Amino acid sequence: MKKLLISATLIALAGSALAQDTAKLVKVDDVAWKDHPFFKGAQIAILMGDPRKAEVVVQRIKFPPNFQLAPHTHSYSEVVTVISGSVGFGLGEKFDPAKGAMVKAGSVNAVPAKLSHYVWTGNEGATLQIQFTGPGGINFINPADDPRKK
Repeated sequence: MKKLLISATLIALAGSALAQDTAKLVKVDDVAWKDHPFFKGAQIAILMGDPRKAEVVVQRIKFPPNFQLAPHTHSYSEVVTVISGSVGFGLGEKFDPAKGAMVKAGSVNAVPAKLSHYVWTGNEGATLQIQFTGPGGINFINPADDPRKK
């Protein structure tokens, strides 16, 4: 019985993680970049999924040099992989790079749901790949930091 429960759990998790009926290959030359809707100077590409729906989403964001993303939370966990450049990751409700860590391409950062965190880039900018289960969303700790309200 225990093996059956474990097998059923693994099958359910695998099914929800895929959230699609067919295989999908995204070639780097087919990635469609667009200006980010509210992070000025950033670009976004949705590789898989629909961020408005309850499904697995894989997206990439190109942040320009010297970019700062103020402390914020998400209602979901996310896994962030640095594809190129260097990026700083910090935890907490106050932006303080001295309490974070600057990492280079190949690094991975897993952030649990509802954990306050912030991001910044150095002189070269960075491209990040972010995976989460939607729907997507961002809540800024300080509402004055929300670029959608400016």
